[in-house]
Amino acid sequence: MRHAQAEYVRPDGTRAPDSRVVPLTAQGREEAARMSRLLAEAHFDRAICSGLPRTRETAAIVLGGRNVPLDIVADLEEIRGGDAIARASLSPVDYAYAMFRAAEPDACFAHGEKFSEFADRVLPAFQSILDDSNWSSLLLVAHGGVNRAILSHILGGGLASFGALEQDSCCLNIIDFDATPVAGTVLRRIIRGLNLTADDPVKLSRQFTTMEGLARQLVSTGQ
Repeated sequence: MRHAQAEYVRPDGTRAPDSRVVPLTAQGREEAARMSRLLAEAHFDRAICSGLPRTRETAAIVLGGRNVPLDIVADLEEIRGGDAIARASLSPVDYAYAMFRAAEPDACFAHGEKFSEFADRVLPAFQSILDDSNWSSLLLVAHGGVNRAILSHILGGGLASFGALEQDSCCLNIIDFDATPVAGTVLRRIIRGLNLTADDPVKLSRQFTTMEGLARQLVSTGQ
């Protein structure tokens, strides 16, 4: 899953100074509650999030009181942008469409982490989770960029397909991994669901991508 809607722009219209610590919005908590109801009959024997507050809060709501510990894998934190001074030179287009440039040499997100280095951080962490044979059904709550890195790798497109895999707030991706019973070697990867949202499953109200929406917010608040 991707975390639910987060408060990157505060109620007073100012941008949150540190996106790493933003909470969910009221709408985000409702998104997570709807996803919790959708997954009410799903069995989870393990739950993981990146540890950032927006993933912790989303996971807690979606788990809905299940007696499943929530583990933290910090390498699954979102791709990191540059500092405020570096970001000040960026245009809304730089934010909205950076994901589509992920495969370009030395491409980075918001003057911060390189997409290639980001993938090198996320994919081994995800593989380590797959290598653990002590679970069969996992809830993983991460971020749009993290999910794109994992999905594009599974689909074989790599960074070239990064931008084509939209991840709406609080979306669900369902992936089966067929593995050998002893060695745990993954034989097949099957994507059963992609970018599923409980509140708008056929995307009638989602005409912009998440990053386009954020860029529009920044423009409307003069930032």
